[in-house]
Amino acid sequence: MNLGIFAALIYGLLALVGGIAGYAKAGSKASLISGSISGLLLMLAALAAWQGQAWGLGLAIGIAALLVAVFIARLVKTRKLMPASLMIAGGLVTLVLAIPAL
Repeated sequence: MNLGIFAALIYGLLALVGGIAGYAKAGSKASLISGSISGLLLMLAALAAWQGQAWGLGLAIGIAALLVAVFIARLVKTRKLMPASLMIAGGLVTLVLAIPAL
């Protein structure tokens, strides 16, 4: 397993856990739904890439880029570092490791 796949898997877990935490802390159904969908898609992409599917890393890169953009916008709007900074950092690490692995 290369580092890009591993990063996508960990970022997917982070998104999933973050969505659950957002729901548990604030009752945010939007966090639960978006965190679950993006987290599961990232983990599916990592699994596909690990199994040699060419589309796996591409999907992971697309989702990570989208999440980075969403959380940058959220950080600018709310000025709250958490959870935006964690998700931005995780997404950037995923992109840096996954893009060269294409």
